[in-house]
Amino acid sequence: MSFSSLGLSPALVHAVREHAYTDPSAVQSSAIPAILAGRDALVSAQTGSGKTAAFCLPLLQLLHSKPRLSARTVQTLILVPTRELAAQVGETLRKLAQHLPQPTKLAVIFGGVSINPQMLHLRGGADIVISTPGRLLDLLEQNALSLSNVCSLVLDEADRLLDLGFSDELTRIIALLPEQRQTLFFSATIPAQVEVLAQNMLRDPLRIAIDTIATHAPDITQRAIVVDVKQRTQLLRHLIDTQKWSRVLVFVATKYAAELVAVKLRRAGINAEPFHGELSQGKRSQVLMDFKASRVKVVVATDVAARGIDISNLPVVVNYDLPRSSDDYTHRIGRTGRAGEAGLAISFVCADSANENHFRLIEQRHQQKIMREKIAGFEPTDIPVNAVAVDTDTNGGIKGKRPNKKDKLRALANNSD
Repeated sequence: MSFSSLGLSPALVHAVREHAYTDPSAVQSSAIPAILAGRDALVSAQTGSGKTAAFCLPLLQLLHSKPRLSARTVQTLILVPTRELAAQVGETLRKLAQHLPQPTKLAVIFGGVSINPQMLHLRGGADIVISTPGRLLDLLEQNALSLSNVCSLVLDEADRLLDLGFSDELTRIIALLPEQRQTLFFSATIPAQVEVLAQNMLRDPLRIAIDTIATHAPDITQRAIVVDVKQRTQLLRHLIDTQKWSRVLVFVATKYAAELVAVKLRRAGINAEPFHGELSQGKRSQVLMDFKASRVKVVVATDVAARGIDISNLPVVVNYDLPRSSDDYTHRIGRTGRAGEAGLAISFVCADSANENHFRLIEQRHQQKIMREKIAGFEPTDIPVNAVAVDTDTNGGIKGKRPNKKDKLRALANNSD
């Protein structure tokens, strides 16, 4: 199957070829014709499967197939959970729209930066707005834009939007939209809260669930190394040095741990930077630019980086702290092994029963077993691993099962050496 066979215009097919897309992925083949036909859709597919292009391509075609209004009004609204994902979606749209017969005005808006330039950019209107919910509400309160003509609404990474507490903001935004519109949910996972929201918002949706494992599984080798809490930083340094990794994305539980581990790596002569939600947008953007250009070898990040960051040829992801849920594990390791490249995901499993049990629950959710390894010179001396995980959770996720898990992870971070 080719992109042209999906009903896309020659200009969009040209853009697809120009940017090294070859054949459409499974999610693109299923979603693009449905979106072009005006269907609502609930789409789940693993990170790196091509979800962004799956909605950007048909939405651009729908936009340019309609008569243009005299003044630009927002016709397509894309809501995302993070600044980085907003920028990524905006860049994808810019690339794909460059050969269309009429220019497409995009507005990428998010918090953490001054609102005034964004208000100025919106003065002449916009065809497509890509935004985080909070900043969109700020602009609406300033009468900087109107949502009364929105024809298409996209919730990208819908699970993360709800996980980050945007439920109230979404309710306020949806109340300002026309009832007659096309609504699209895209997400790597469909937990219960997303399912409930979809039932309330979508009209006879086409449900698309791509079994990435069965169709085109990313080439990611997963390893689990048992180590004492206080030995994790030294082990990380050892692996970076001995394995000659060019770039590493390291996930930790808290912003404090991100700062601390980055400082200790720099003291050891490794160019490392922290990345978390309390950094300014300018700093976050600079860190990502330096990381992509290999000017920074290690980025130590909280889960704000697990969604919406697309770094090509990222060879290694390390779970310094285990993620809170199996869904977060999916998104973390999905930063490597993208676009057909091979990747490596390493998890540090601390030698105590709670940490081991938590990782076993993650394994059960993913229906796999990862052999525990010990690295010479870093063998654990803490509590031996002898616990047996008993899965009594019936709500489909680890998060929320143990309310004090985040506190435990913070405690581990505070003990980081």
